[in-house]
Amino acid sequence: METLYIKNMVCDRCKMAVGQSLKEKGLHVLNVELGEVKVEETLSAGMRSEVRASLESLGFELLDDKRQQTIDKIKSAIISLVHYHDNNSALNLSAFLSSELHQEYSALSKLFSEVEGKTIERYYIEQRIEKVKELIKYDELSLTQIAMKMNYSSTAYLSSQFKSVTGMTPSQFKRLKTNTRIPLDKI
Repeated sequence: METLYIKNMVCDRCKMAVGQSLKEKGLHVLNVELGEVKVEETLSAGMRSEVRASLESLGFELLDDKRQQTIDKIKSAIISLVHYHDNNSALNLSAFLSSELHQEYSALSKLFSEVEGKTIERYYIEQRIEKVKELIKYDELSLTQIAMKMNYSSTAYLSSQFKSVTGMTPSQFKRLKTNTRIPLDKI
């Protein structure tokens, strides 16, 4: 059995595309999670090269570097938390990541900042703002409801953070006719 670490997996469709790609290569896929796939086989150098090319054709990247694998795990955990699970108001991000990755938060934070050029907290805020943009564009919830759903302490705090990240207020964003959302793997 081998675990493959794959960059740019950010949604359930990504999981399906990667799983299908690996099955087409004749691999027996045991489990697919965001950023991580377990296969029954141990890949030869030739098969690893084929898998890499196949994944790259779909916009994914097979990760070999341990540091990059850790960064991708951090990003996947945050994306999953923000976009696919109900936010937990009692959540402590550092405790969550330490628990998910089984490493000290200080080491994770240092590595992330060195490699990405921004803090984990900044990345988390950017992901939250992308989710807020999505909710605003759906136009099903008021800004107050979005603030509550995303566990902001107030609508004013959400608006302030939104403006600091995007350069515009939520109302200005809502009036835009163009899509200014950023794909999750580009944040």
